[in-house]
Amino acid sequence: MSRFGPGLLVSARDGVATVTISNSARRNAMTLGMWRALPGVLAGLAAEPGVRLLVLTGEGEAFSAGADISELADAEGRREVQEAALAAEEALAAFPKPTVAAVRGYCVGGGCQLAVACDLRFAARGARFGVTPARLGIVYAAASTRRLVAVAGPSTAKYLLFSAELIDEERALRTGLVDEVLPDGDQLDARVRRFAEILGTRSRLTQTAAKEFAAGPPSAERAAHWARQAAESTDTDEGAAAFLAGRAPSFTWTPAAGAPAAHPAP
Repeated sequence: MSRFGPGLLVSARDGVATVTISNSARRNAMTLGMWRALPGVLAGLAAEPGVRLLVLTGEGEAFSAGADISELADAEGRREVQEAALAAEEALAAFPKPTVAAVRGYCVGGGCQLAVACDLRFAARGARFGVTPARLGIVYAAASTRRLVAVAGPSTAKYLLFSAELIDEERALRTGLVDEVLPDGDQLDARVRRFAEILGTRSRLTQTAAKEFAAGPPSAERAAHWARQAAESTDTDEGAAAFLAGRAPSFTWTPAAGAPAAHPAP
């Protein structure tokens, strides 16, 4: 495991890159330095061809309690933190491979903002979720608000933003904020490993195109790009042949080096 700047631990194994938020003295609150470091960490992992899945989690018994409040005491500090937090969120949403937030304990404020920017959220029992700018009189970014609405629905997004109250993992599951709830942290880790194994057997072509399309209607150029990729790839032939033969498929499509990627819309 490597440390990238303050408070971010990165490891990679068997196609899974794990970014761990590490600031245990403050329930893994994100400092300005951590916000600023995250996009660079993500860019490096996106360029690694062996990485199939990114897992974002917190060290110990919390995911992240949000932004470090001590850095929000003055207008300039708030501006810097809000800009850096939004840039980190956008970089995570734009990550070209599947992403999962593995949540234990508190997932609040900026921590919940990062979890929502992931494709999926798996949580252990006892997790607590909240989006709390109303406690501080902060206007939540428009892009972050739209992303929260897209994930959890307008009613739940308004509940969280209006009240700054925390909700438990069962309510988060009912509203779509969480995709799966596991009994404890050990089973959460086991589920993430198993999910990574499943993704490793599936077509990367399908996954990459689906992630881009799910973010919003593609431009004509991007739609044509994916039509060419599908036509030139052998993945469909391999998938059909493997199904008919009753064997596991061996997909071979990989994105071309330097290939352009669309930035997911919130």
